[in-house]
Amino acid sequence: MASTPIVPQFPARKQPSRLQWRPSVPWRRCPQRPSWQQLLHDPRSRPRFVRESAVANRYLHLLEPLAWDDFPERDLHVIHGFPAVPFAPFVAACLVKLDHQLPYMSHLWQYLVDNPPLTWLLGFPLLPSRRYSWGFDVEACLPSARHFTRMLRRVPNDILQWLLDQTVRLVQVELATEVDDFGQTISLDTKHIIAWVKENNPKAYLLRRDRYDKSKLPSGDPDCRLGCKRRRNQRTSASNEEDALPPTPTANPVPAKNVRVGEFYWGYGSGVVATKVPNWGEFVLAELTQPFDHSDVSYFFPLMTDTERRLGFRPRFGAFDAAFDAFYVYEHFHRDDETGGFAAVPFSQKGGYKRTFSPEGLPLCQAGLAMPLKQTFISKTSLVEHQRGRYACPLHFPQETGQACPIDHKNWAKKGCTTTIATSIGARIRHQLDRHSDAYKSVYKQRTATERINSQAVALGIERPKLRNGQAIANQNTLIYVLINLRALQRIRKRKARRQSAQ
Repeated sequence: MASTPIVPQFPARKQPSRLQWRPSVPWRRCPQRPSWQQLLHDPRSRPRFVRESAVANRYLHLLEPLAWDDFPERDLHVIHGFPAVPFAPFVAACLVKLDHQLPYMSHLWQYLVDNPPLTWLLGFPLLPSRRYSWGFDVEACLPSARHFTRMLRRVPNDILQWLLDQTVRLVQVELATEVDDFGQTISLDTKHIIAWVKENNPKAYLLRRDRYDKSKLPSGDPDCRLGCKRRRNQRTSASNEEDALPPTPTANPVPAKNVRVGEFYWGYGSGVVATKVPNWGEFVLAELTQPFDHSDVSYFFPLMTDTERRLGFRPRFGAFDAAFDAFYVYEHFHRDDETGGFAAVPFSQKGGYKRTFSPEGLPLCQAGLAMPLKQTFISKTSLVEHQRGRYACPLHFPQETGQACPIDHKNWAKKGCTTTIATSIGARIRHQLDRHSDAYKSVYKQRTATERINSQAVALGIERPKLRNGQAIANQNTLIYVLINLRALQRIRKRKARRQSAQ
């Protein structure tokens, strides 16, 4: 008689807790805290323990410019008698965490517990208690550090982008009386973000094929992707051009120890648009975080859309590195009116030699003859679907002229030269742009704005976040740029106040 198979019984998994805060004592709401504007302009609206706290006063002046009273809060419904945690005080607490350079949410939780006036100021729902002179139990009213981390993953990034909108508008208003061309010249660049996974740890034992296999996502952070931070096929050190060795491969190849193949990491990329105002500083206009396998040019259109929405107009000039050497970048900044405008981008040589064009816009062959358009087609292989034209030798098309090629080109026996190029005006500007002019050099210098913004972001921990979720990292990056603008706004107001007091 066959025995009945034994089926192992595993304990049922514990259901994940809902995204709401459950205090350890019965819930009773404290009196409603006054608005941020009232707290700043009416000291009597602040309790004595808040007025005497240097930490609370510091963050009151830093965070007050944002329109917290109009914050797009989520539905604070009550489930099983317990309220949901508001997003506004949590986001404000995250800005405090970044400003104070606290690496983990547990550190933020402890910092709020140690500073009850700050907890009151940020607007967390309070639980009355007679055990403390300030009238509430800080530990009971704060969510746990783990719940803070969970909330960072759940906050919609659109809400944080709304805060960035506020900072751009505030800076624009403050500088309206100082400059009349705010945002007319912008720069765009990307910053690598190294994921917190063992694949990025050179001391972790991993086979090379596993460490750099893009099909095997890291278990520590499945949202990150493998990308290249820097890649150059050239000698790493050479005192001058005469000492430089020829590139590999040639008859005299470069030794492998002198060639840098690239720096590959698992992580993300953060694209930022910045503008520089002389004598006032640099300011963030837009930002976007994507997995590291996205190309640099994929940031262009989303960031420019946000920039134009926040400024209310399209910038006239843009400064980019060679990764943005694409026809649609030049076309985006080109204007036919008297105001002018162009994109300052180095020529990357990826499309071959620089072409010259006739006054009618036709490409010239190496013999200097204008090549007529033979046919057009739609290219769907690039980032932007666009029309491309195929141009032919004028001595063979549209009809045979019977003349020989003036330079006896090697393709003459194959019915002459042909070339393919986008029909967009940006494709011609890419080749015709005078990169030695003073105007180009003046605009291209603005690229340093993004470099300085990235330096501030690195100091705030953007390069190596202690997070393991793509949405959480994207949200934290947005808050980093919000904080950078808030600090810049504070410097502007202090400088204007000093100047006014000196008059």
